[in-house]
Amino acid sequence: MNSSMVNKIVKAKQYAQEPRRVHLHRFELDFSGDNDTHHVTFEAERWTCSCGFFGSAGICSHTMAVEQMLDPMLRVKQTMPEVIATSA
Repeated sequence: MNSSMVNKIVKAKQYAQEPRRVHLHRFELDFSGDNDTHHVTFEAERWTCSCGFFGSAGICSHTMAVEQMLDPMLRVKQTMPEVIATSA
C-alpha cells in the first residue's frame, strides 16, 4: 500500500472520531419499531415519520431515537415534550 493511501486511512480514522465535522442535510431510513417498520426522513431540518403518532404529534420515538444517534451531526434539534426531556 502506498504512503498516500496510508495517510488517507489515518485521516479517515481521525475524522470518524470527530462527528461534529459532519452536518447532515437530508437522509431517509427505515426504522424497525416494536410493532412495524417506519419510514423516517430528515430534510430541510425537518423530520417526518410514517408512524401514526408522528402524524398527530409531529414527533415520535423513532425520530427522537435517530436524533439521539446522530446528535453531533444535526444543527437543529427537535423540541421534545417536557415530560420526555426531564425524564432522561
